[in-house]
Amino acid sequence: MYGILPIIAYLLGSIPSGLIIGKVFYKTDIREHGSGNLGATNTFRVLGVKAGLVVTFADILKGTLSAALPAIFHVDMHPLFVGLFAVLGHTYPLFAGFRGGKAVATSGGIMLFYQPLIFFLLVLTFFITLYFSKYVSLSSMVTSVVAMILTLFTKDWPLIVIVFFLAALIIYRHRANIERIKKKTEPKIKWL
Repeated sequence: MYGILPIIAYLLGSIPSGLIIGKVFYKTDIREHGSGNLGATNTFRVLGVKAGLVVTFADILKGTLSAALPAIFHVDMHPLFVGLFAVLGHTYPLFAGFRGGKAVATSGGIMLFYQPLIFFLLVLTFFITLYFSKYVSLSSMVTSVVAMILTLFTKDWPLIVIVFFLAALIIYRHRANIERIKKKTEPKIKWL
């Protein structure tokens, strides 16, 4: 099972929630609209709030379920290590040509399983930053940096190492957004 759980996690992560919701319920391939990204943010922009929320929860669930696999199958593996493969699946999905999301929601799902308090602090950080900046991308990156800072206080080295890796991945995946923010061409959200 030691070699199987990471594969299961990767395959779970590879389920392209945004693509499935778009094609099944809206007859739309979200890769052909907006940013072309399969993640929740592009789903919100292209398909609306209801679809965006469904994809967000589905992507979070992929991380949470993957991190829970060692407990489900009674295998002595670190949940963060297994969950990491779900993030890689979400970012580079087998079922969508290896063009996936930006790792934010699925990373959050891992944290929800492993450190629920930190997860809720990060959700709060995300929405506070989003309220003031109106940039989803910037909010994601700020939340990643805050995650790194918060985990340092836990002295849980597996958590610190995985979170630093995930934060670096998230920031790397947002490099085009960083350029657009600099040029002031990054789309802002509109509050109701």
